[in-house]
Amino acid sequence: MTNMSLVTTFILMGLPHAPELDMLLFGIFLVTYVLTVVGNLLILLVITVDPRLHTPMYYLLSNLSFIDMWFSTVTVPKMLMTLVSPEGSPISFPSCVAQLYSFHFLGSTECFLYTVMAYDRFLAISYPLRYASIMNGRMCAILTTTTWLSGSVHSAAQTTLTFHLPFCGPNQIQHYFCDAPPILKLACADTSANELVIFVNIGVMASGCFLLIVLSYVSIVHSILKIRTSEGRWRAFQTCASHCTVVLCFYGPLVFIYLRPGSKEAVDRIVAVFYTVVTPLLNPVVYTLRNKEVKKALLNLKKCIHRANNLCNEDTLT
Repeated sequence: MTNMSLVTTFILMGLPHAPELDMLLFGIFLVTYVLTVVGNLLILLVITVDPRLHTPMYYLLSNLSFIDMWFSTVTVPKMLMTLVSPEGSPISFPSCVAQLYSFHFLGSTECFLYTVMAYDRFLAISYPLRYASIMNGRMCAILTTTTWLSGSVHSAAQTTLTFHLPFCGPNQIQHYFCDAPPILKLACADTSANELVIFVNIGVMASGCFLLIVLSYVSIVHSILKIRTSEGRWRAFQTCASHCTVVLCFYGPLVFIYLRPGSKEAVDRIVAVFYTVVTPLLNPVVYTLRNKEVKKALLNLKKCIHRANNLCNEDTLT
């Protein structure tokens, strides 16, 4: 990547807010971040140790939890630093490049993964007898590897398009992390072609994935309506409700920021909180509170830990 930039450090200006709210927002986002990391780690642990959860659906969910944990880590710590730095938080040019690449890599991979999860639910409900043979271990590995590779390629394109431009000042990024739209506004060159390519690139990816998800759920609803018993329909609906919830929370802000004409920096920064802070926390909450199998696995894990502690205490006493 060639770059004739004169800027060596950017300043992240953070969220728009009243200064007296610094400590309150810092506390809220810190607690949210800790809960996000702990919640997603718990899901990863439970799926790993419980053999009953070694199924394609939970294999995909473990990938989602891993992505969410790092997706939040890429942005939230820098946001917290902007809240305790009134003049903004400095970030070096290479770190800004790395943050933008990581953000789009994890975000686009999650976008592709939601599509694969919708396909998995489509097969499970529409073709239950053939599901096990189609979604075997090899197919799961191929699908998840493809999502990670696709996310990497997409992010590399975004990062290259953004940082091949010259940056000669100013260096204040009106955001709490390095993202393409606010960075392009600092470039010392015409960015209209870059903005168009990025718009098309994200638009094709997001709209394509969302269209595939919608088509999957149209087929799923059609199959659910064929189920004769209301209990069977309700059980089938429950298996999809969690996925639908997180998909809507993820795609709504994404479309608002990247796929609408014009841009208002303050509004974009506030909306970005939903998919960088709220959605990564929402996933473990939705998939544990609404999922009986995960709740049972968590209770079993708690009992195992409790028994292990009791054995350790008994050994200490003897």
